[in-house]
Amino acid sequence: MTAAPLPPVAPEVTATLVEDLSPRLRKRLDAAVTKLGTRPTHRDGDTVTIAVDDDTELRLHAPGGVVATVDAITCGCLLAPACVHRAAAACAAPAADPAPEPAPDAAPDLAAQPAPRPPDATPPPDAPTPATATALATDPSSTHTPATATPATATPVTPAPESAPTPDEASPAQHEAAAALWSAGAAVLEAGVAGSGAVAQAALLRAAHTARLRQLPRGASAALSVVTLLRAARAGDPSYRTADLVTDLAELLGTAHHVGTASGAELAAVRGRARRPYSPDGSLRLYGLFTEPVVTDSGHGGARTWVATPDGRLCTVGDVAPGGVGRALGVADRTVRLGDTALTHRELGRAGLAVSGATVSPDGRLGAGKGVKAVSARGAAWTEPPLAALWETPPAEQAARALRSVSRYAEPDGGGSDLLFLDVELLGAVRESGGTCLLARCDGQVPVRLAVADDDPALAHRDNLMLLATAPGTRLRIIGRLLPAPHPRLTLLACSHPTGQGTVDLGFDRLRRADLPDPGAPVHSAPARPGGPGTESPLHLLERRVEQTVPAGRATLGMLGDVTAEARRLRRAGLPTAAGLLTALRASAARRERDLFGRLLPADTDGFAAHWLAAARYTASVAESLCAAAWEPGPGSLTHDPAEANAPRPAGSHR
Repeated sequence: MTAAPLPPVAPEVTATLVEDLSPRLRKRLDAAVTKLGTRPTHRDGDTVTIAVDDDTELRLHAPGGVVATVDAITCGCLLAPACVHRAAAACAAPAADPAPEPAPDAAPDLAAQPAPRPPDATPPPDAPTPATATALATDPSSTHTPATATPATATPVTPAPESAPTPDEASPAQHEAAAALWSAGAAVLEAGVAGSGAVAQAALLRAAHTARLRQLPRGASAALSVVTLLRAARAGDPSYRTADLVTDLAELLGTAHHVGTASGAELAAVRGRARRPYSPDGSLRLYGLFTEPVVTDSGHGGARTWVATPDGRLCTVGDVAPGGVGRALGVADRTVRLGDTALTHRELGRAGLAVSGATVSPDGRLGAGKGVKAVSARGAAWTEPPLAALWETPPAEQAARALRSVSRYAEPDGGGSDLLFLDVELLGAVRESGGTCLLARCDGQVPVRLAVADDDPALAHRDNLMLLATAPGTRLRIIGRLLPAPHPRLTLLACSHPTGQGTVDLGFDRLRRADLPDPGAPVHSAPARPGGPGTESPLHLLERRVEQTVPAGRATLGMLGDVTAEARRLRRAGLPTAAGLLTALRASAARRERDLFGRLLPADTDGFAAHWLAAARYTASVAESLCAAAWEPGPGSLTHDPAEANAPRPAGSHR
């Protein structure tokens, strides 16, 4: 048999199969998932077959590409349908993107009840509490408080009193769904990646399904992202990064908290949207910029072409579907799905379009409805108007704009672009702990590190960047995607051709050594360490404690010892809020109550989650401020950390 990828399974299917297992089989589930992952698979039409052993086969029927019902997974063993194999197959398969939420007047799913929440433990009088985190996150030394700041910390969400819901407040059903999201997220923090096996993931999937049914798609999406990253971490996926799981866990907990506190427009943002709304935009004249491959962790692949309007507004035309990197390479040369145009994606990246009846989503995606008509038109070079204007904006201003788009907790559908348009001089390769990147000088003085957008060997990103690193002194016009860091950093997506003729889509087009200028160009020394205002900031002392919680859970953080010296260093650096959050987080992790007989009581998972969320949101806000400051020209010396005054203070504040 040949190996075939498992089809995506609907979250509610996986949750139901796991919940139906006996306690004995639940203990064997993680081992069954691991064993099933080593067995051969075969696809025949819409059905994928797994050979459990020489005599037993497991089938996943996925009409339309998704396993949508419990009965679509069948097993031939003697214990079926009550066997562990069906649940293991669902847990081994990727989680499917949920279907659009039902209409507001649809009946709620009575079977999708939120998971029970752990009892609240009462801390001793001198112990830090979630209220302490609020006080620490509202540092009186700050001279600026953003308008988005609220005085509430991220405490567990409790169901709202029974009352008639209005568009400006969450309904009782939404409060219950948010409580389930919070409980499932807090359980992951308590157990860590090591303890968040298939059962914990099923609780997240059930919470995600309930949230989707009750019109909370943003929280549902965050829960699914956490499940995907947990699976990647436990499988040893080399693309997994702890920082990504930190971000998604904080998004999940923060969204769940804000359902209980937000109202009006803020509540609408917290609820999110399952579908991107497309609004009419009349007639558009579009100029192609470049095309990039799109490959997602969920197995989707395709291409995205960026275009610009005469006034500099950026839009995208995409084609992404299940298929991975192979589909991405094929789609680039397929006809764009927009009107009757015969242009392929790669051709559109260098040509133009005239569109009538255009529809555009808030994030710039062009709709392809029946009323949209498009014809090919002349494009423009990057050095010609109107595209040349994109490179005229100062890099610091571009970085500030992009940072608002790539913020870890940016508002959904907030619009904006994370692309930067720069004129650079290549300096050479620089080795880093995560690999090699290309150093360039932007605006004559700002050193920028250019990283690989995708390491997949089937794509041209890595080879092109390494080849460009052998041509120091070359001047290029580039397009990159901002990477938030305490030093200027981009992923390199497209550049002008080194010969000055045309442009290069660095994910698809492959440069040759003959394309580079004479290797006798002057070589510039590359600094061993990146510079920037945040390079020497001790913020990492708090960041590493936030990240250390995720792999092994709360107990590990509680055993790491005293943090007094680290807190003292943070205060000396002008970060008293960070010092307070670090102290409170460590105390919350280590605190365990005992009953009258000396027996340990259940840990206060909700209180610890609130402290962790406050620290995670704070470090993200400070890091973003340092990133913005790093793009300012000049040495950028600071007498104090500007992020301490500009970062939102409240625990779990929504951004």
